[in-house]
Amino acid sequence: MSPDSVAQVFLLAENRLLREALVRILSKKNDICVVGAAPFSPGALEKTVSSKPAIVILDSIGLALSEPRVVRLLQARIPGVRVVMVDMEADEHTFLRAVREGATGYVLKDASALELAATIRSVAAGEAVCPPCLSMALFRTVAGQAALPSRPKVRNQLGLSRRQQELVALLGEGMSNKEIAAQLNLSEQTVKNHVHRMLRKVGATDRLTIVERCQAVGFITGVAN
Repeated sequence: MSPDSVAQVFLLAENRLLREALVRILSKKNDICVVGAAPFSPGALEKTVSSKPAIVILDSIGLALSEPRVVRLLQARIPGVRVVMVDMEADEHTFLRAVREGATGYVLKDASALELAATIRSVAAGEAVCPPCLSMALFRTVAGQAALPSRPKVRNQLGLSRRQQELVALLGEGMSNKEIAAQLNLSEQTVKNHVHRMLRKVGATDRLTIVERCQAVGFITGVAN
C-alpha cells in the first residue's frame, strides 16, 4: 500500500486509557497511521500542527467548541485537515454546533473500534459521517433554513447596522476583536463596542450565540454548513 493511501491520524483524547487503546487498535490497520496522541492542551495543539495529520480525532468536545475554537484553529494551520469529534451522547444541539464549527465526522463514545476506523476511512475519502440517529437534525435544519425570510427582512428583524452585519461573518470565522479590527481597519475598542451592542440586540450572552441567532433567522455567516 502506498503512503498516499494511508490516513495520517492524530488523537486528542483526555482519557489516557481510551487514548492508548485507540492507538493500539488503529495502529493495527494497514490503511491508518497514528502520527501522534496527546491529552488536550495548548502544547498538544502545537504538536498536532507539527505532525501535519490528515485527520484529527477530538474527544474533548466541550473544549473543542469553546474559545479559542479549536477546529477552526486546526483548519487554519493544517491545510486540508479533517476533524472527527467524539461525543458521549446524541445531543442534537452539540452535534449541529460541531458541524458549524467544521467537523466532518461525528461519532458517539459507544461506537466500536471498527466503526471509528470506518469513519476515519470515509472522512479520509472526502465523505462526511454522523450517527443515523442525528442525521434527521441536519435535514430539519436545512429544510428550516430554506423557509427563512429574505436577507433584507432578516436584517430589519435583528436591528444590526451594516457594519455589524460585516462582523457577524467574521465572528463566524472565529476571529478575535484584534483580528477583526485589522481586517476592517478599525480600532480594537470600536470592534469591542460593536460586539457589545450586538449581544444586546440579538439577546445573546456570548459571541458564538450571536452567530447562531443570526443563522437561525437565515443570515449567511462564515461558519461552515
